[in-house]
Amino acid sequence: MLRDLLKTMRPRQWTKNIFVFAALVFDGKLFHLTDFLHTLGSFVLFCLASSAVYLLNDIFDIEVDRQHPLKKNRPIASGRLPIPPAAAVAFLLAGGSIAAAYFLAWQLALTLLLYFALMLAYSRWLKHIPIVDVLIIAAGFVLRVHAGTTVVAVERFSPWLYVLMTLLALYLGFGKRRAELALLAGDAVSHRKVLDGYTIPLLDQFITIVSGTTIVAYSLYTFFRPEAPENHTLMLTIPFVVYAIFRYLYLIQVKQIGGEPEEILLTDRPFQLSLLLWGLTVLAVFYLPS
Repeated sequence: MLRDLLKTMRPRQWTKNIFVFAALVFDGKLFHLTDFLHTLGSFVLFCLASSAVYLLNDIFDIEVDRQHPLKKNRPIASGRLPIPPAAAVAFLLAGGSIAAAYFLAWQLALTLLLYFALMLAYSRWLKHIPIVDVLIIAAGFVLRVHAGTTVVAVERFSPWLYVLMTLLALYLGFGKRRAELALLAGDAVSHRKVLDGYTIPLLDQFITIVSGTTIVAYSLYTFFRPEAPENHTLMLTIPFVVYAIFRYLYLIQVKQIGGEPEEILLTDRPFQLSLLLWGLTVLAVFYLPS
């Protein structure tokens, strides 16, 4: 049961919470020990809160998941993990993470509470409303970025990062919906009601709009960020962002994968390499003496 409980908590999905570190990195405080430890604590608390959401989501979707070709093997849907202990652990994780966050910063506790409430509403109702479902996912990522600003005394953090996070999350969210629609084909609606409001051509238009806007917004950020040096060296990271966006588009449209974006992050070597080079360049720009 413990193994199934951990599996339902989705440790692989914890990679999404890395955006909590955005304020720390882009404010130039990565090597400030106190700020780093506070941000690391925020990351752990978001992992626990998000796992609570996954547990409750699988409880809400138990009947639908049992009809899904892949999700039917999930511990709760298959019956290996009973609902009562799963629900108890979910509320324990949620309550415990929010209470612990208060000792780091009351703003962090409020952000976690808002995140949990929003994701709970998403799991229960909002994920069935086309477009709104992806917007709520994007809001969850923005809250992760905001959480990082509550535990670090930010001085040079740019609001552009909120815009970029929204656009990036929309890009991934619409890509995920497209992959699901392609995988489930004619049975899509019976497995996920919201897919009735989408078509692949419509999602391709959304993805085209959002991907192009993301590239433009990131390029503008590298030029207009508050602490930008006159040589604008952060613009050197633009090619890596463009490649990562195009690579993800290639994977969902040509390779027909992308239903679980974190799988791409953890398994696709070209995508990983582009992110690694982007990260190293960002660190060099922000932390090496000019």
